[in-house]
Amino acid sequence: MKRLHTKNFLKTLSLTKLYHKYVTYNFRTISKGKVYKSGVINPDKIVDFLTEHNIKSVIDLRLPGTSDLKNNPEITTEVNAEKLALEKTDTITYFYNGTKQIPKKKQLKSFFKIMDNPNNYPVLIHCHHGVGRAKLFSALYRIEYEGWSNTKARKHTRFITKWSSFAIGKGKGDFLNNYIKRTDKQPTVIKLKVKKKRPFKVAT
Repeated sequence: MKRLHTKNFLKTLSLTKLYHKYVTYNFRTISKGKVYKSGVINPDKIVDFLTEHNIKSVIDLRLPGTSDLKNNPEITTEVNAEKLALEKTDTITYFYNGTKQIPKKKQLKSFFKIMDNPNNYPVLIHCHHGVGRAKLFSALYRIEYEGWSNTKARKHTRFITKWSSFAIGKGKGDFLNNYIKRTDKQPTVIKLKVKKKRPFKVAT
């Protein structure tokens, strides 16, 4: 009996995952009317889906070609299919910002350039599954633009962060925990070496 309950639970869990992936695309509100996050949306349905939610810009975080097939299973043809679908409309702007699970300065700079422009909102941030990179960049948005603390933003990436990739001691968890907000960074001070001038001697 116990085995039957376990089997039914796993079946339900599997169906739930499929429902989120293929029906809702793991679509969630980060900031109402401003920022949303999701997983991959079917290219044949993406324009209608985004139009329904009044989305003006899409940030695609997928990065084909990595060896991490579990977290980065995307392929180039899928990325291109979405890009081509969105290029057919003049109401939605597509931004490609491919990144691994932990972003580099280049990806962060590109992300903030997009988010700094009020004309790009409402924005959808998406990766492949919608639960890793999309949530990490959503947390960065909350820290940078809504004044959330690192801890609060990190903990909102999961119902329970412990044992997840957002836990302290894990890659994404440590990244958010140690992230320094742009306005909190100390300006770089460049020290110039000034050569001491020799005292001027008057000829006698």
